Amino acid sequence: MTSVIDINVNETSYESATQQIHNWAQACESRYVCAANVHMLMEAFDSPEFAKVVHRADLVTPDGVPLVWMMRAKGQREQSRVYGPTLMLHVLDTACCEDLSVGFYGSKPDVLNQLINRMLSRYKNLNVAFSYSPSFEPLSPEEDSIMIEKINRSGVRILFVGLGCPKQEIWMSDHRNKVKAVMIGVGAAFDFHAGLKRQAPAWMQKIGFEWLFRLLMEPRRLWIRYLYHNPRFMLLAIADLLGLLKKAN
Repeated sequence: MTSVIDINVNETSYESATQQIHNWAQACESRYVCAANVHMLMEAFDSPEFAKVVHRADLVTPDGVPLVWMMRAKGQREQSRVYGPTLMLHVLDTACCEDLSVGFYGSKPDVLNQLINRMLSRYKNLNVAFSYSPSFEPLSPEEDSIMIEKINRSGVRILFVGLGCPKQEIWMSDHRNKVKAVMIGVGAAFDFHAGLKRQAPAWMQKIGFEWLFRLLMEPRRLWIRYLYHNPRFMLLAIADLLGLLKKAN
């Protein structure tokens, strides 16, 4: 583990993370995985309760390039990015090879249908055992119990959760030891892999400017997130590296 502004991030890779998820899925264990980026870390820094959610995760991958830079600066010289949307494809590939059933929870019905159709076209042997697009309003306790029963009855072993941060991480934490599957929070991956949103070019991702590309694509939705969180993260990262960081919790 490497602490990045007081959040522990795992030293891992696509291969290692995929293997760990595969092992948990084979054993039918209830686990959850967070793909951490600047947005998630700043949400956790601002909210002690959400920080606990991230700390309880079984695996926290360095989804954002700035996190990779921080980990390298703290001694993990070989650390590379483990980007949620790409990790999702690695896991789906392994699920096909090992006949592990998968499920998708989140997004809008049309996005979810298009995502599943594209994934079934890409992975011929993929076993999609469950999919559900929840309404914007939280489910009642009774509705949630019914949903948990449906998920578990489906036999799904890996459940991709696309509700956006911090909602998806909170949902996974609340359903740990209830949903009998490995839950992976993948954020915008549903939209990307459904072909409805463009991902930043590889060169922009490499230099840490993916946020700028996404801001230009969705300025009205994302401007507050990036223009508020990013400068604060930079200041906190410098304080962290200098040993001057004051913990929020």
